[in-house]
Amino acid sequence: MQLTIKGIQDRKAWEESGIRLPSYDVEKASAKAVEAPRWVHFGIGNIFRIFLGGIADDLLEKGLLDRGITCIETFDYEVVDKIYTPYDNLALSVILKSDGTRDMKVLGSLAEAVKASDRARLTEVFQSPDLQLVTFTITEKGYALANADGSIPRYVQADIENGPEKGTGAMAVVTAGLLARFEAGCLPIALVSMDNCAQNGRLLKRSVLTMAEEWKKRGFVPEEFLEYINDEETVAFDSTMIDKITPRPSEAIAKDLEDLGLENMQPVITEKRTYIAPFANGEGPQYVVIEDRFPNGRPALEEGPGVYMGSFDTVNRSERMKVTALLNPVHSATGPIGVVLGIEGFAEMLHTVPVMLKMARKVAYDEGLPMVKDPEILSPKAFVDELFEDRFPNLYLGDTNLRLSTDVSQGVGVRFGETIKAYVEKYGSAGQLTAIPLGIAGWLRYMLGVDDQGKPYELAPDPMNEEITKAFSSIQWGQPDTVTDQLQGILSNENVFYADLYQAGLGEKIESMFKDMIAGEGSTLATIEKYIG
Repeated sequence: MQLTIKGIQDRKAWEESGIRLPSYDVEKASAKAVEAPRWVHFGIGNIFRIFLGGIADDLLEKGLLDRGITCIETFDYEVVDKIYTPYDNLALSVILKSDGTRDMKVLGSLAEAVKASDRARLTEVFQSPDLQLVTFTITEKGYALANADGSIPRYVQADIENGPEKGTGAMAVVTAGLLARFEAGCLPIALVSMDNCAQNGRLLKRSVLTMAEEWKKRGFVPEEFLEYINDEETVAFDSTMIDKITPRPSEAIAKDLEDLGLENMQPVITEKRTYIAPFANGEGPQYVVIEDRFPNGRPALEEGPGVYMGSFDTVNRSERMKVTALLNPVHSATGPIGVVLGIEGFAEMLHTVPVMLKMARKVAYDEGLPMVKDPEILSPKAFVDELFEDRFPNLYLGDTNLRLSTDVSQGVGVRFGETIKAYVEKYGSAGQLTAIPLGIAGWLRYMLGVDDQGKPYELAPDPMNEEITKAFSSIQWGQPDTVTDQLQGILSNENVFYADLYQAGLGEKIESMFKDMIAGEGSTLATIEKYIG
């Protein structure tokens, strides 16, 4: 069986393999999207395909959507060449349930894959009067126009200097798309960030406006273009909370699929270290809460699985509940420590190292939950209960501690900083916290690249790897006395943590925890046990 338009014509073979196929006309839905794009997405990797692609597929099945999504890639063109084009833009969704069963379906909702270098096509897409929304899953770093130290990356500076026609970064490409829409008659649009960033819609708007303002300074765009972007009745930047655990594609699942008769299912690792496959595997539970402002109308998104529409306040509270208190902080606090302990799987770690489960529960229940404001559409207590009763323990999900260690520097401000600031605001200090500072110390311990037995490992990708590795070059595992002031530049950096952790009452505590963790063989686990009990 081949995952292509021609290959899925033999419906019997697929259905006998337990894989559902689209009941709608995939080619017709794709052709309509190419002709008149309605939904555009930036960042076309794993979570997009299985989550948003799955929502669009569900709406197509219900007859509530008549065309697929236009998929735009700005970062890694190999994804288009190796995962979209050879499979006629089809994707296979593999939902991994906690009882070991799988729900598998071919998604036909990804209509077209466009490289950002194809400026002619991008202009056509953004000038479509039918275009209603542009969504994003480009990770926190996709919005960044400056490094943690305030410096501007070379590619961003080039995007600023070269103007709308030659930009390569996501923010430059999106801003150029909006310029095309402005030039077509100030057409309305909603831009909807679906990344794990606090108030992600406002972050997106800030980055787009910054790019536009820099272009205006250089004479590339008129003042009226900035007025267009700032007109909320015409251009909305909607915030969201999105939640679905989506690990890297599993080689074991690829083999199982090939054993069923599917061809060429093995994952690909691109030169830019994107881990992707013709299928995407993820958990069943999913949530997305979307700020309901769509100047040009929208699909019936609320009819999709796990979709909630609401006000900015509802979204903000839902996002803070998940990203800053209950889910992401657990991952960022414990995943890097799991790498140090030499444990590959996140669920495996929680099952086999009781103190790590205890630490995870302390991060969420004891330190995060008390600071959560109830979003009302989702119960915080029920949400965290589901995490620990069903989602986190799911061994079949295959989520890895190394994946959870990817780009941690870009998320610690959101995932820890907001709760820390809430404690400072309420109590004058966050010094009473234990599990969160232990998680920060664990992340910095992970950055040494040496496990709890003294053996080296490769760090997961992170924009700050080089900077932190250089800062830690004089720290020696097994010699706590080599720690002097190396951590201070990071722990006091408000660009990283959104707070000076020394002023918050945590800097010295984290330094002490870190020193304990590098004392020698087994010291990281011993430190967790010392503080968590």
